[in-house]
Amino acid sequence: MTQPMGDADDSGLASGLRQFRPSAVAGLFSRADARYLSPVLLAGVAVYTLYLVVNAYPGYGAGLYNLMGEQIAANGYLPPERIPYYTVDGVPFAYPPLMFYAIALIRDLTGVGPFTLARFFPGLVTIAYLVPTYLLARDLLASRPAASAVGLLVALNPKVLQWHITAGGLVRAPAFLFAVSGIYAGYRLYTAVETTGYDGRWLAISALCFGLTLLTHPTYTLFFVGSFVILWLTLDRSLAGFLRGGVVAAGGFVLATPWLLWNISTHGLSVFTAASGTHGGIGGGFAVTPWLAVPLLLAVALFLVRRPFLGVWTVAAALLFQQARFVAFVGTFAVVALLLPPVRTAVAERVPRPNRRTLAAVAISITLVGGLGVVGYSMTVAEPSIAPAFVDDDDVAAMEWVGEETSEDATFVVVGDAAEWFPDVSKRTITVGLWGVEWEGSQTYSEQVRLYRSVSHCDSADCVSETVSEAGVTPDYLYVPKGTYIVRGKRTTGGDQLVESLMLSEGYEAAYENDGVVVFRVVSTESAAD
Repeated sequence: MTQPMGDADDSGLASGLRQFRPSAVAGLFSRADARYLSPVLLAGVAVYTLYLVVNAYPGYGAGLYNLMGEQIAANGYLPPERIPYYTVDGVPFAYPPLMFYAIALIRDLTGVGPFTLARFFPGLVTIAYLVPTYLLARDLLASRPAASAVGLLVALNPKVLQWHITAGGLVRAPAFLFAVSGIYAGYRLYTAVETTGYDGRWLAISALCFGLTLLTHPTYTLFFVGSFVILWLTLDRSLAGFLRGGVVAAGGFVLATPWLLWNISTHGLSVFTAASGTHGGIGGGFAVTPWLAVPLLLAVALFLVRRPFLGVWTVAAALLFQQARFVAFVGTFAVVALLLPPVRTAVAERVPRPNRRTLAAVAISITLVGGLGVVGYSMTVAEPSIAPAFVDDDDVAAMEWVGEETSEDATFVVVGDAAEWFPDVSKRTITVGLWGVEWEGSQTYSEQVRLYRSVSHCDSADCVSETVSEAGVTPDYLYVPKGTYIVRGKRTTGGDQLVESLMLSEGYEAAYENDGVVVFRVVSTESAAD
């Protein structure tokens, strides 16, 4: 077998792993681990509480996710072919289905509404994924204090939180939990051979986690696969190691086979290539920016201190994904790995042993308070926010009115990101919308994004009329927020100006109005310029 490349500090990988002796699943934690993991979980709970306090509604949107769960339940828990209301023809139900079945089951059993589920559930999972994060850091860096530092920094990182604690985390947070758990299991699989011997349970856990990730989110599946390949390349470049990776892949695909076969028979193979690259994930991740220099410099430093796995992992996270959450997560391991030896040396030389616990408590307190300040700022003051609420009470009231007072076949153009929630709450169709359209192909998706952006940034009735007419869209109603609203996650002003213009236009008449929203009936889409 090929000798694995060392990836621990100067105490050595093997001795570091022996420090955390159990190779079986049971006994992973000791009393010492509980002490070091506690501040990490405290940080996770504090961030979760802060998010709930500042967000009366969930950040971002999960209307399509909830509607897919509703459609699954309504279909007797058989997968629906298409999801209605999101564009005139609906969108294919081609998503990995695991969490939509979970949404259906949770809502059936508890009766919770879509906003409650999207507000509370993702944050609980962000706390849960801190456990495998700590374990991976503990074993990878052979240090409980370093693992605690990694866990704290991940828990308090706005970039990691942005798409996990918010409504999008209904799917992404569990996918991240499964992926990180599987990567940790893979690390134990490839290093246990050198220390305590091969343990097939890590193989089974890796395969299970891969299957769960595959059934949850495609981009996180890529993160899992890339990380696993790097584990093999840097820790165990043997044929046996390669075959173990193959067993993990096969096991995961076996778990996902029923969904894959149904999806291919229903939508064809093209549905998978259609969505590729539309979200900056698979096939569309590489982007050259000045910030790319940071992870590349980190990687160079990691290679210099003989941490090849972390070095390659950092480069891969930076190049494969546009989403900053992946490189922010991996980069945290990299930064702590580079800072650990000099900090530990300085503390050992200058701080008497009885004072070290006090120093650690102070450092944790400063990190927690400062980190919560950064997270709070990122949620409330920063522009764009990491957790912008797409809707408020006025939006919900307007959407409920639509569901009660308009015909079931009425169609709408919704200005702003409230459009993501609109079909699920109102059960009415939006003619312009990008959500779920990626499964129809990148060209269709790009056109919907362009059209949606254009109409959402209109400041006059003529602009709206020209935009929808050029696109061949003929809505029955136009839904317009007043004042400031969100477009693609960013605050936009001009709602009042658009409302005023529509009020004066002969092509539109107000059908409903409250303090935050006006719903206009479309009389004609002919612009004044025509």
